Amino acid sequence: MFKWLIALLMITSLSGCGYNELQSGDENIKASWAEVLNQYQRRADLVPNLVNVVKGYAAHEKDVLTQVTDARARVGAIQATPELVNDEEAFKKFIAAQGQMTSAISRLLAVAENYPQLKADGLFRDLQAQLEGTENRITVARNRYIDTVKEYNITVRSFPTNLTAMMFGLKTKPSFTVENEQAISQPPKVDFSAPVPPAAPAQ
Repeated sequence: MFKWLIALLMITSLSGCGYNELQSGDENIKASWAEVLNQYQRRADLVPNLVNVVKGYAAHEKDVLTQVTDARARVGAIQATPELVNDEEAFKKFIAAQGQMTSAISRLLAVAENYPQLKADGLFRDLQAQLEGTENRITVARNRYIDTVKEYNITVRSFPTNLTAMMFGLKTKPSFTVENEQAISQPPKVDFSAPVPPAAPAQ
């Protein structure tokens, strides 16, 4: 009976010191980070088809096509697991790779502006629409992650929950810094406003 009473007091004490709040915050971070990864993966999955359709009209733009392919390979080489948020260096590398992917896709879309027939291609325009939607979802997921991490980190640093965090080895989680946020906050430009000349009639 005495042991059960001690266990009950310990549980009550941990709850009062924010243990449950810390655990809840950690789970929220995992969920929001999983959504970030999901949307980045959705974007990566669009890249091969995007490269192939551009290659069909602009095969000589080898440098840009190679840059996009290489950027996707670098992203895929990183083990984007939920535990990534516990490794600040790995987190930075992942975000840097995503920034390079964004830049490479932007250059690819800029090249497309020089090829009216490519811009008129139905598959290309469909991929553009999917890319635009994905970039918007990435922004939403990323902002949700930032807010979730901010709330959790405040809890980890605040008294008395900071004592509980130290007791269980819970540390602050990495978030998007000003530098890498600027690098990836500008999604690739997808412009549907420019008129597309009709394709030349077949000879």
